Amino acid sequence: MTDFSQTFAENEILLTGANGFVGKVILALLLDRYPQAQRVHVLVRPRGGASAAERFRTDVLDSPPLRPLIEKAGREAVERRIQVYEGDASQPLAGLDESACGALAGRVKLILNCAGLVEFFPPVDRSLDANVTAVERLLETARRLGAKLLHVSTCYVAGKADGLIEETEPILGFYPRRRDAADDAFDARRELAQCRAAAERAADGPAGRRRSEALIELGRVRSSRWGWVNTYTYAKSLGEQALAAQTDVEYAIVRPAIVESALRYPFPGWIEGGRTAAPLVLMALGGLLDWPVRPDLSLEVVPVDMVAAATLAVAALLLAGRQRSVYQLGASDVNPYPMEELVRLLAAEAESNGNRTAAAPFWLDPFRRLRFLDPMQAEKRRRTLRRRIERCRGALESLGLKSRAAALRALDLQTTFRERTLAEYLPFIFDNRYVFEAHNIREAYAELSADDREKLPWEPEAIDWPAYWRACQIAGIEKWVQPEAVRKWAFQL
Repeated sequence: MTDFSQTFAENEILLTGANGFVGKVILALLLDRYPQAQRVHVLVRPRGGASAAERFRTDVLDSPPLRPLIEKAGREAVERRIQVYEGDASQPLAGLDESACGALAGRVKLILNCAGLVEFFPPVDRSLDANVTAVERLLETARRLGAKLLHVSTCYVAGKADGLIEETEPILGFYPRRRDAADDAFDARRELAQCRAAAERAADGPAGRRRSEALIELGRVRSSRWGWVNTYTYAKSLGEQALAAQTDVEYAIVRPAIVESALRYPFPGWIEGGRTAAPLVLMALGGLLDWPVRPDLSLEVVPVDMVAAATLAVAALLLAGRQRSVYQLGASDVNPYPMEELVRLLAAEAESNGNRTAAAPFWLDPFRRLRFLDPMQAEKRRRTLRRRIERCRGALESLGLKSRAAALRALDLQTTFRERTLAEYLPFIFDNRYVFEAHNIREAYAELSADDREKLPWEPEAIDWPAYWRACQIAGIEKWVQPEAVRKWAFQL
């Protein structure tokens, strides 16, 4: 049985992505639960005129997830246990200079990579830099430092799929449309080279918005060709295959499902920015009643503190040489929560808040009720509502009621934006019924001491989903999701 306290005391860690949602909680949890961990090295990229140290203080030390730790241990004590290095994971040796590499070599035994670009359809060159090139550069860094590499990926590298997603699926040569183990149509190195070359050609084209649109479209085309649902999951899979293709750096891959608000640590409901489920929650609370979802499908949500705890457990096992290659972190294989129950809960919350009719006035949609639709039915409903809006706008303008006509114009734009947003979520709420096998992490926890299981709890089977969604997800999104994100989504009239 691995002694986690001793493991973290004897092995220093270099953490990337500490200023991200998951990275903050991992850092805080490690320092809080294992005071024996004397030093954590953090790689931070300077940006916007702020140095790495300044960004770390502002984005991490002053953030809510670190507050309970700092209140308990004191800010100076926490700062003494953290060494900040300026760098960029996508640069050679992660941007570390020779002096830094010399200082870290032989001391850092594990690189924990939480960095990445979590956007569905960004310009493909940005996604490749953050999710593939960074893995290649961190492998170089691990070799230079004599360290192992723990990489945080995503369960959704599975792409278009339906049913149980097993952890034993081979990584090399994988693509979602692969017929069987003998299907060798996909070669990650060749695909990466071709995509990078195409991205360079697109980047040499017209500047500005047209260039960005060309790079976004390139990502859509390349990912869809092989069966991935978006550019993000395509790039993440290529990053995994870069890791699996080499043999001289010991590694493990952690694949969380949808990482959402904290169940307990640092406190219930902590969430940062517009996480994956936030747009769905905000649309529901705004009165959306037409849902293109499969009622029996479960949205694979895992609280961020459970993801952080499981990741640290895998880190200790990797340091001890007892790791598996892949650990999927999902909940539906032991504790599913069907979309029908979730959507009904969200609709009930909207009604209790007086937002049941916010999406469309009664006189535009007199038979409003909660509906579960397929995408074609949803499109038909959309066209009907838009025709009614257009007719009412025309009538109001002819009567000189311009302010009311403008309100209908805003409703039309809001409806269009909601539809576009839902279209990006269809792979997760309608097209694919994902059930991620999480056998490896349960097997690992069965061998942990009771003390380590208490410090790093992984127990998705015990989550009361309705209570979690009300007290953590909904409350957390309403409190912590940034107002500018709400304005961007334009879910409210």
